[in-house]
Amino acid sequence: MTDSNKAHSKSKAKVALEEVLAALDANDDQVPANPSLFTFDKKRPDESFERLFKAEVDKQDFKVGDVVNGRVVEVQDDYVLVDINYKSEGLIPISEFRMVEGARNVQVGQEVQVYIDKIENENGMIVLSKDKADMLRAWDDISRAAENEEVIEGTIIAKVKGGLSVDIGVKAFLPGSQIDLRPVRNMDQYIGKTYKFKVIKFNKRRGNIVLSRRALLEAERENLRSQTLDSMKEGSVVRGIVKNITDYGAFIDLGGMDGLLHITDMSWGRIKHPSEVLNVGDELEVMVLKYDNSKERVSLGLKQLKPDPWTKVAAEFVPGQKVKGRVVSLTEYGAFVELAEGVEGLIHVSEMSWTKRVKHPNQLLKVDDEVEVQVLEVDQTNRRISLGLKQLEPNPWVELKDTYPPGTIIEGEVKSVTDFGIFVGVEEGIDGLVHVSDFSWTKRVNHPSEMFQKGERVRAVVLGVDIENERFSLGIKQLEADPWSMVDQTFPIGSQHDVRVVKTADFGVFVELAENVEGLIHISELATKRVDKPEDVVKVDDTIRAEVISIDKDARKIALSAKLVKLREQKADVADYVKKATTSSKTSLGELFGDALKDAAKKQD
Repeated sequence: MTDSNKAHSKSKAKVALEEVLAALDANDDQVPANPSLFTFDKKRPDESFERLFKAEVDKQDFKVGDVVNGRVVEVQDDYVLVDINYKSEGLIPISEFRMVEGARNVQVGQEVQVYIDKIENENGMIVLSKDKADMLRAWDDISRAAENEEVIEGTIIAKVKGGLSVDIGVKAFLPGSQIDLRPVRNMDQYIGKTYKFKVIKFNKRRGNIVLSRRALLEAERENLRSQTLDSMKEGSVVRGIVKNITDYGAFIDLGGMDGLLHITDMSWGRIKHPSEVLNVGDELEVMVLKYDNSKERVSLGLKQLKPDPWTKVAAEFVPGQKVKGRVVSLTEYGAFVELAEGVEGLIHVSEMSWTKRVKHPNQLLKVDDEVEVQVLEVDQTNRRISLGLKQLEPNPWVELKDTYPPGTIIEGEVKSVTDFGIFVGVEEGIDGLVHVSDFSWTKRVNHPSEMFQKGERVRAVVLGVDIENERFSLGIKQLEADPWSMVDQTFPIGSQHDVRVVKTADFGVFVELAENVEGLIHISELATKRVDKPEDVVKVDDTIRAEVISIDKDARKIALSAKLVKLREQKADVADYVKKATTSSKTSLGELFGDALKDAAKKQD
């Protein structure tokens, strides 16, 4: 015991003795059971005081487990001194007094009920407990509440390991799993709040009390659930609270049961995530779209509470009309523009520029840009509106047709080489196409890269401008006259020529009559005798004399005969030869060889 505590106890003994003597003076008729105790020795006053005080204290039958009244006489940092009218004050840990606004709720002079935990400690002081006294006092009420499943009220005062501490007159434990219907991550939000609880476990000997708030919420939820199910029907409007938000929608607590509000049913317009429209805890009205009684699933809608904006689209957005909107999304094929709440239109990449090759809309636009566009087409049934950006500017293709009439010769750089031709730069953003078929009158081109390379400058003739399809057609072979246009005059039927063999085939040989002009000598016309294969008679680069027997200008084919030349040289009966040939189903020798030429061409293809 500290010196201050000892002095305080001594003074207390004297005061108590004086009170005892005063009481005895007031009751002169009463005779002390042991008069010698009250013999006062003036020479030894302290000894007399202590003897008389001890006798009075001994009359009090204090024992461990008693609950007695006391008075706070001193508040220290760790302990509170409480006077229970015993020979010394009792010690109570200050932690047993409730915190109020950051300070312990205890003051000198305050009356408290305490539990005697130990008569004397090593310092000769009695050890007291306020918590145990409170628990014993409240135990009967708590036991009754637990046995009868009654609800008790308490205030959450602190966070402890595994849950929360609740003041219900005594300290009770609220496990984290019993705080709410769903797992709680932030327990601090409950501190200082008062709720109703159910006692789910208690141990009187240990003073252990376990509470549950979840049990009451579940019972309340089940009651609400029954009421909700009774009133649930498709088309009805109900109130709920946003319980959880996911990427695909939000779960709404309708009172005892949850419903799903899908992201597509939140707004008539486009939204990327439900959090753009809702927050957890929001209270709102929703429409029941579908209710599956067997699975107890509810599909909800929010946008259905507002009129569908597409019902008036045809009247509000007319083709040719200029409107303003906001870019809400970009894709590889175009940009979506919000024209009104819940109404979007698409600007296809092909409608963004007259001249630029737009590979991706982000070359010209970005999300949230305010743009002016022209309505091209409205499909109210399929909820589609086609928009144009380039239509707000003059169409340069109209001017191109006037500037470059057919026959105009241009010079430009080869911008790209493709499998079907080359693109030649004409003006800024305008390229003309030279198709592979317009490279040469006579050459067979397997691929454009055989003749042209990117970056090379070429001359070409304008063949035409297609405004509607935005196509500029060019030709290179048209820079020169078509050698086949005069072929029947240059190489008339019956004329003989010295020709060079350029290629052999199973059905005959191809020969060069002039530059870029070739003809075919069928195997049957190579010699006067039967020939099994052309190589038996001629080989490539050999020069032979042949006579023109057929011309097809449209197909660009000439048939010749070396056999006929030999017959003429031998002065044979050519007339008889011709006669025999014409007695067949063919009407002329030219047709005979013409058909042979066609058959040969088919085999070659």
